[in-house]
Amino acid sequence: MFEGWLFYTLTVVVTLSEALVFLVLFYYYYISVYGWRKHDEEKDFNPEKRFALITAAHNEEAVIRYHLDSLKQLNYPVELFDIYVIADNCTDNTAAVARHEGANVFERFSPQKGKGCALEWMFNEKLFTMEDEKYDAICLFDADNVVSSNFLLEMNSKLKKGFRSIQGYLDTKNPNDSWVTASYATAYWSMNRMWQLARFNKGLSNALGGTGVCLEYKLLKEYGWGATCLTEDLEFTMKLLLNGIKTSWAHEAKVYDEKPVLFSQTWRQRTRWLSGHWNVALRYMIPLVKKGIKEKKWYPIDGAIYLFQPFAITIMLFNFIMGAAYACFPQQPLFATPFSGLAPAWVWWSLAVLGYCYPMLGLILEKAPRKAYFYYITYPFYGLTWFPVTVWGLFQRNNQGEWAHTAHNRGISISAIESSDKVEENDIQPKPVPVQQQQKGKGASVRRTYAAYATLVTRDEKSSKREPISDVTGRAVYPTLVGSNKSASILKPVEVVKATISQEKRSQATAGGKNFG
Repeated sequence: MFEGWLFYTLTVVVTLSEALVFLVLFYYYYISVYGWRKHDEEKDFNPEKRFALITAAHNEEAVIRYHLDSLKQLNYPVELFDIYVIADNCTDNTAAVARHEGANVFERFSPQKGKGCALEWMFNEKLFTMEDEKYDAICLFDADNVVSSNFLLEMNSKLKKGFRSIQGYLDTKNPNDSWVTASYATAYWSMNRMWQLARFNKGLSNALGGTGVCLEYKLLKEYGWGATCLTEDLEFTMKLLLNGIKTSWAHEAKVYDEKPVLFSQTWRQRTRWLSGHWNVALRYMIPLVKKGIKEKKWYPIDGAIYLFQPFAITIMLFNFIMGAAYACFPQQPLFATPFSGLAPAWVWWSLAVLGYCYPMLGLILEKAPRKAYFYYITYPFYGLTWFPVTVWGLFQRNNQGEWAHTAHNRGISISAIESSDKVEENDIQPKPVPVQQQQKGKGASVRRTYAAYATLVTRDEKSSKREPISDVTGRAVYPTLVGSNKSASILKPVEVVKATISQEKRSQATAGGKNFG
């Protein structure tokens, strides 16, 4: 028998740590059940809100023109949105390419690096000083993204319902590049359905994801940005929660993000995420718990539980290490395991297998491509790497100024993604096109017409169906419709509203008040 006092001390510590991890996992599985079904949602697509689309870019000349092209193809009246690019400490042709594509570009050179600092500068020094510009909301993107054509329609509908902070669906534009990108895609498909949608259905706050974000303009002016750590999106989410503002979820507003191809890239990126997460958790977790207890509301405590994730991962690692030590000394155990002894070994092994398979339910519900299931074999290794990443992030939590840039070179157009599951070779540009060789033509102009469509909100939650429709006057119509999985027909027109912009007399899209093309 191990030394008496140490034996009992380790027994208490291990038992409490096992119980704590069990409770956290049980809570997440409980919440995820609310993502099994996507409920009907009425939407008003009449375009009314005016948007400022802001992209922070650092050395993104290889991909930014595809990003801007997707913004110029948004199915929304072009006079109701402007495009801005922050060329942040760029040493390449990012600014020149963005200007060539018609965006309004602001170049920033500062020793304070990072997306959060760039956005703080853009809001305070540029956007909020434009007295002649009136916006209802601001959308934030990354330069490697391509944005679904219905994005602003969905955000417009959410804003009209009174939501002030909204996160769009984060998808992957290069899931088949490597096992790393496939693991990312698997994680995001499952998280979008079993975590983000589930939280929205449950009435909890969603989490901002750094891109595909829509924030009410007055909200930003009222509370300020102030999120300058390495995970500025998480910091702003918790700042809003402390002020009683929950973030909503727009499941049909998709943003396709480029994921790292190499493991070395994902190590750097996730280390940055975890160092920022630790930093935010240590500053916001306790205040959120206090707010929830004082106001007798659960959503602040739920936010604190989300911030607890790196603590939970670290505790799980401790349990694995202690379990290995226990197995090495079966004749002279270092501690007792009363919690594990509550059930036979086969029960715990069954739960482990279920935990491995459970994220696959998210893939099924989101109708992920078949290749995703093949790559699922490598997913456990990707999951295990979170242990060292989390621990290393803990030691790096105070280095919030050391921002590591992830290089992007997968230039894939939104047309290729929305028209086909397979990306054509001519839509991939690993090398940037020299600015001096570009000729301003159709690629630099905005699509002058847009097909208004109705989104059928289906009860079996299949992908949204689009139908071009118009009234006898030729004006665009944005109806709100409800569909059913039992029939392809429209069951009930809830509301039909008409856009005030004629397709024949639409003005050119502008970037900060300047015409494209």
